[in-house]
Amino acid sequence: MLLKDLLGNKIKVYAFVGPSGTGKSYRAQMVASEKDIHFIIDDGLLIHDNEVIAGESAKKAPTKIETVKHALFYKEEEQQEIIKALKKYKPQSILILGTSDGMVQKIAANLGLPEISETVYITDVATKQEMETARRIRVTEGKHVIPVPTFQIKKDFSGYLLDPLQIFKSKGKGKDPYISEKSIIRPTFSYLGNFTISDTVFRQILEYLASKTPAIYKILKLRVENYGDGVKIYMEVTVYYGYNVIDGINDFKRKARKEIEKLTSMNVVELNVVAKNIFVPEKETDNK
Repeated sequence: MLLKDLLGNKIKVYAFVGPSGTGKSYRAQMVASEKDIHFIIDDGLLIHDNEVIAGESAKKAPTKIETVKHALFYKEEEQQEIIKALKKYKPQSILILGTSDGMVQKIAANLGLPEISETVYITDVATKQEMETARRIRVTEGKHVIPVPTFQIKKDFSGYLLDPLQIFKSKGKGKDPYISEKSIIRPTFSYLGNFTISDTVFRQILEYLASKTPAIYKILKLRVENYGDGVKIYMEVTVYYGYNVIDGINDFKRKARKEIEKLTSMNVVELNVVAKNIFVPEKETDNK
């Protein structure tokens, strides 16, 4: 049975169409807000207001061809995840983003949605100069926009370069302002290539932080494992005699998570610090 039949064919489907890199994702929530739409389908994601509720971003795909397939919900398991969420939330309307009329129609068909009732084109909401600027940034810097706050996708894009982008626009006198945070990413298929972090970088960061932690004398052992959604770090340390070991290690772990995620863009899935030895400083002898 089609989704439109299960929802009583009441869901109204809108489309937002424009060439790749012209600013659709940047303006998606603005268009949705003006149409009182609370659900958006963009590049494999189902977004409810500012929250990702289903799907995985097509921008994680390793090639452009795989990106297109993912955005079209080519695989049945990808379709079913979105359909299940739509059945749960029962939206009255939804906005589908795509690079052509054919693409948004294909997405609607693959998800069993009703036919598109209204289409907004990027040329309706952006000037030629704005589209050219967006396209230049896409081509020269490899930057893509996802219309959700960075914290919503941070885990999924561990190891990618992520930047938050906050938008505040007035919609006219007497109307609520349009406020939104979006995320800028640089996908692996951009000309910048894959983004990787050497284990040496983690060691250098952790050794520096350890040197600034009064309770830790030195690092004895360090192991870093990348699990796709982030890194798992195991450490063995020597602690100073006379310090509260538990408080000292917990303070170090808080700082280490924060600094690693800030400096490397990698999520720290797990950080285990084990005190293996105790260092007792020699007392200064009084030669007088």
